[in-house]
Amino acid sequence: MTLFIGQIAALVAAEVRFVVIGGVAAGLHGAGRATFDLDICYDPSAANRERLARLLAGWTAYLRGVEPGLPFTMDARQLVITPVMTLTTSMGDLDVMDRVAGVGEFNEVLAQSVETRVGAVSFRILDLPALVAAKRASARRRDLDQLPELEALLALRRRGA
Repeated sequence: MTLFIGQIAALVAAEVRFVVIGGVAAGLHGAGRATFDLDICYDPSAANRERLARLLAGWTAYLRGVEPGLPFTMDARQLVITPVMTLTTSMGDLDVMDRVAGVGEFNEVLAQSVETRVGAVSFRILDLPALVAAKRASARRRDLDQLPELEALLALRRRGA
């Protein structure tokens, strides 16, 4: 988690509107599986895209898994034409998207999020029911493998444990 709090704190400081989703959100809900990147859903408004793009450019963001050295400019236009990106940055790996499968666009994601705090940093994470829906909708093997743990956490919460 400490690896990601620097990224999250920088996003908050830059006034980027976002919700943490994926493995970091699962970990904050109590899941035990390790994750190696931060996944966020961002508000696609023009001003927010500008703030996010400026921050990512400062982190020398580059497409993860793409041959180094190919032309790539991290700017707001890039976020418009590629609304889902897996990036490597000087601050660590980061996946950015403007919607979440199984949940919806940013406003639906925001509506199904909860505020959390790590140290001095407050931010929003996808709530557990929406996280389960997102993992199910993605149908990726690693997400499906994590479903039993997340569903057990959800059942415990619903029982008040």
